[in-house]
Amino acid sequence: MHKELHRLAHRYMARERRHVTLQSTALVNEVYLRLLDCSRVGWQNRAQFFALSAQLMRRVLADYARSRQAEKRGGEVCQVELEEAAELAMPQKTDLVALDEALQVLAAMDARKSQIVELKFFGGLSVEEKAEVLKVSPRTVKREWSVAQAWLHRELSR
Repeated sequence: MHKELHRLAHRYMARERRHVTLQSTALVNEVYLRLLDCSRVGWQNRAQFFALSAQLMRRVLADYARSRQAEKRGGEVCQVELEEAAELAMPQKTDLVALDEALQVLAAMDARKSQIVELKFFGGLSVEEKAEVLKVSPRTVKREWSVAQAWLHRELSR
């Protein structure tokens, strides 16, 4: 599992701007540290582990992006490409902080749609794995992904 987490983290970091100092190993280590706080969780399967890991990776990346912005007034925004990872038809780069904020708004409206986006973008889970984690059918995941994708496109294009 460490290898897969590192692969996911490396993929995210490869899309970051060249001057971003966060390394994929540091991201994985931070996720592991946060997972230790969740040590009482009884993992039922691989998909559940990666669902929580995706949520933690999102938080670490969003926190990192916010800290980069706060370093200087008008600090640089940490951007990641959504097109490859989330297959969203959006501009080449999307502000990770804006994505995190949009996902918080979406979660308030529809928690499952927000979780589907999080599992896809940050966890790299397949449709079947997302369905298993959410205890819904793969068809439901696909349908709700389409709605969430359209909503995110509208929100992040503003």
